[in-house]
Amino acid sequence: MKLAQSLAIAALTTALTGFAAVTPSWADWKPSKTIEFIVPAGTGGGADQMARMIQGIVQKHGLAEQSVVVINKSGGAGAEGFMDVKESEGNDHKIIITLSNLFTTPLATGVPFSWEDLTPVAMLALDNFVLWVNADSPYKTAQDYVDAVKAGADNQFKMAGTGSKQEDQIVTVALEQVTGKKFTYVPFKGGGDVAKQLVGGHIDSTVNNPIEQVSFWQAGNTRALCVFAAERMQTEGAVKWGDVPTCKEAGVDVEYQMLRGIFTSPGVSQEAIDYYVALFQKVRETPEWKDFMAKGAFSQSFKSGDEFKTWVANAETLHKDLMTKAGFLAE
Repeated sequence: MKLAQSLAIAALTTALTGFAAVTPSWADWKPSKTIEFIVPAGTGGGADQMARMIQGIVQKHGLAEQSVVVINKSGGAGAEGFMDVKESEGNDHKIIITLSNLFTTPLATGVPFSWEDLTPVAMLALDNFVLWVNADSPYKTAQDYVDAVKAGADNQFKMAGTGSKQEDQIVTVALEQVTGKKFTYVPFKGGGDVAKQLVGGHIDSTVNNPIEQVSFWQAGNTRALCVFAAERMQTEGAVKWGDVPTCKEAGVDVEYQMLRGIFTSPGVSQEAIDYYVALFQKVRETPEWKDFMAKGAFSQSFKSGDEFKTWVANAETLHKDLMTKAGFLAE
């Protein structure tokens, strides 16, 4: 009898041990202090808005064991934020949201940084760029605006954007190649400031992300001429993004989209990475995130692990080619 009991206990112990072995690895690590969420851009822009949306979702739904605090570090076109995370070896309580300045900043400035200095976590979405003008301008279509630029003088039209030699200016250079004319490019720290400049009539156009302009568009202050994507944006709810043609449809042969992804510090354990991947998968299931994606007309494409690393490596090659053609590489 005792032998049978001993065998039963041994079998139960083995079963429990085996169950523990197949428990997801992210369950083995949990944050023990506040998670710092770095934004390598100014306040009000697309990256900042997404980070603060995530912060609110995590807090509202209790998705993390600790609070999340958003910290903007926009200096040097985002280099301040990237270098901060790069130098935080093994800090598994620090994450950073990235945009395409992950590639453009080191290429344009020569700052000693590469995406490989960080630990990739996940791609959350791809963000679009839209050609915007003030609603009071005479330009009803993208072709109207391009024709006006072609007919004008070099530097006559002002294009505002976030940073210098970054995504907005890359798209602007592409428009210069289409029109054969130079724009006066006016850089600002964040997309929020850029949007306000257009509403105020201080510039002629922007290529802001949808989320940076949507409130002004809905209020009738700005006009969306075309989106720099292969397909029209998806329409959900009251925001009629599907009415905006692609730039190629509108006769402007320019296409570009931007990464919205998450990285963490170098040297972080796989358990911590798995925890964050699971966290962001939970975020994506919330109604607030789905509404945010629809309102901002994001192209949703979640990637992690080797799939995400491969995508990032290919994106780096693409941006190096674009930056070289634009003459933006640091000497």
